[in-house]
Amino acid sequence: MKIALFPGSFDPLTVAHVDIIKRSVSLFDKVVIALGINSTKNAMLSSETRINILEAVFASEPKVEITSYEGLTVNFCKQIGAQYMIRGIRTVSDFEYEKAIAQMNHELEPGIESIFILSNPGYSYMSSTIVRDILRHNGDISKFVPKEALAFL
Repeated sequence: MKIALFPGSFDPLTVAHVDIIKRSVSLFDKVVIALGINSTKNAMLSSETRINILEAVFASEPKVEITSYEGLTVNFCKQIGAQYMIRGIRTVSDFEYEKAIAQMNHELEPGIESIFILSNPGYSYMSSTIVRDILRHNGDISKFVPKEALAFL
């Protein structure tokens, strides 16, 4: 069984994340979306809210599983039997950052392949950081997050 992990903070989940996940589902038998719990990051949304949003958005996708984890992502991959790690790439700077992480992960665990999926060009400007800023200032984020997320935000 081909299992892929799509890790992230999803603070908040954006339509760009959803696009990458939906495009990756056909490539694998199972896609595990995992909320990485990082105690050094001050998330705007609680872990519970972010999990609830992910579950609402992917409720009708049988190949998607939602969970959370702490620690090294490659260790979590081994724990769940994932042979692949999916990462979305929007820009050249994303590529450079993700390439360094992928190479380090390969040194730590050569059996886990990083799969880069280029974002839809229409989403290349979008980031959770920008959406958070709009949300903090009471702006309209309805174009940037899945409709299922709006009830939680």
